[in-house]
Amino acid sequence: MRRALRRAAARARVRDDRGTIAMYTVLFTPIVLMLAGLLVDGGLAIHARQRAADLAEQAARAGANEIDTDALRATGEPVLDPGRARTAACDLLGASGTEVAASRCDADQQQVTVTVEITVKPQILGIIPGLGSFTLSSTETAHPVTGGNGP
Repeated sequence: MRRALRRAAARARVRDDRGTIAMYTVLFTPIVLMLAGLLVDGGLAIHARQRAADLAEQAARAGANEIDTDALRATGEPVLDPGRARTAACDLLGASGTEVAASRCDADQQQVTVTVEITVKPQILGIIPGLGSFTLSSTETAHPVTGGNGP
């Protein structure tokens, strides 16, 4: 008699667990998708931020190469030609392709400042309403330098 009761209790426990895996699957699938989205789309955002900083640095350096040679010869100090510096910086950004959403190049006689904006479209989290494209920007500045202690 005890065996029969034990078997009935064991069968009842087995029947009570039916559907548990389905419930966990339904509950945890959205959580796993959110974590995957944060991983993938977060990586895209970090890459876009680094790319914007890289483009801004390169453009600012290109602009800082445009030294006014007449002023350098007359004073011995590196002075930028603002028009040529702005043009050189913006030309380099124009050659980078379509990844730059917006840019701004400013120059005076002492420095070149470049701001680059890159738009990122989320690959996984974009399916959530309200989480569309976002823009990352970076601003870099370069100064003209002459001479040096190296070879």
